[in-house]
Amino acid sequence: MFALLPSLLLLFSCLANALTYKGADISSLTVVENAGVHFTDNGQVTPFETIIRNHGANTVRVRVWTAGQYNLQYGLALAKRVKAAGLTLVVDLHYSDTWADPGHQAIPAGWPTTLDGLNTQIWEYTQNVVQSFANQGTPIDILQVGNEINDGLLWPVGRISVNGINPVSQLLHSAINGAKSVGNPKILIHLANGWDWSGLDSFFGKVFIPGALSADQVDIIGVSFYPFYDSGATLSALQSSLTNLANTFGKPIVVAETDWPVSCPGVHLTEPSIAVSTSGQETWVNDIKNILASLPNGRGQGIFYWEPGWVGSAALGSACADNLLVSSNGATRDSINIFSQDM
Repeated sequence: MFALLPSLLLLFSCLANALTYKGADISSLTVVENAGVHFTDNGQVTPFETIIRNHGANTVRVRVWTAGQYNLQYGLALAKRVKAAGLTLVVDLHYSDTWADPGHQAIPAGWPTTLDGLNTQIWEYTQNVVQSFANQGTPIDILQVGNEINDGLLWPVGRISVNGINPVSQLLHSAINGAKSVGNPKILIHLANGWDWSGLDSFFGKVFIPGALSADQVDIIGVSFYPFYDSGATLSALQSSLTNLANTFGKPIVVAETDWPVSCPGVHLTEPSIAVSTSGQETWVNDIKNILASLPNGRGQGIFYWEPGWVGSAALGSACADNLLVSSNGATRDSINIFSQDM
């Protein structure tokens, strides 16, 4: 009995520190399958959402564009699989016909180009999205309103560097009210560069405006954190930034996007002591988990690994060659265990 105590204590410690949301963004899944890729785990062909669930994931994030490849119908179909696997569903609304990120936030084709018109449009659009997911029996658990909106959304009208923060506050207020008119998803606001406290503080310190977005409309703050885009994106900077974020705004926090490479020749990573390998992927995610677990009042809530199965696009937009948790033929790597062991 006494010989088992160390193992039991370790198990209880892991459970106590486990995050609420242990997840991945697997938006590309249908695209990858349509290209002929079959995912395997221990040699057995298995749906990817089932693979990550079997390895400890409990949450999936799905992006939705206003048109194009990742449109509403695409998201609805994938949501059926996510819910059938028993996973929490996060829907990431880009409010654009294509990728939205810190450098791109284009107004969808056919949408108004005035603030009044966009307030109405984003209310109606978000209401329709939430209603559509509910109507097919896959209600959204967490709704992300905008993707990496550090400089706003629906440019140029909602671009902070052009028109200030007020239009953004109005637009987010309208979007959330549209969602809440037909459902009750938790609301997540997502910014890039989670390591950059000055950027986070600049946004959240100004975006709550009487008559527009209020702090009580936001349930979760999400940040992106990658090791290959900005030299400042160190773990110590993330620790400091997220601690300030938790103390200042008092909201649950998730790292809504992150990756680590297994191949990255010629690229400087912000944590060079971490191996470029599957074990490095585990170390990176575990280090982020430990930062989240250390935040005051239990504010650190989750990690979503970004696109771990996007075979055919293994760089995932970075200069690194491969950031996936599977090989080029869809077979799981050892790091597929990050969900159970490192989150």
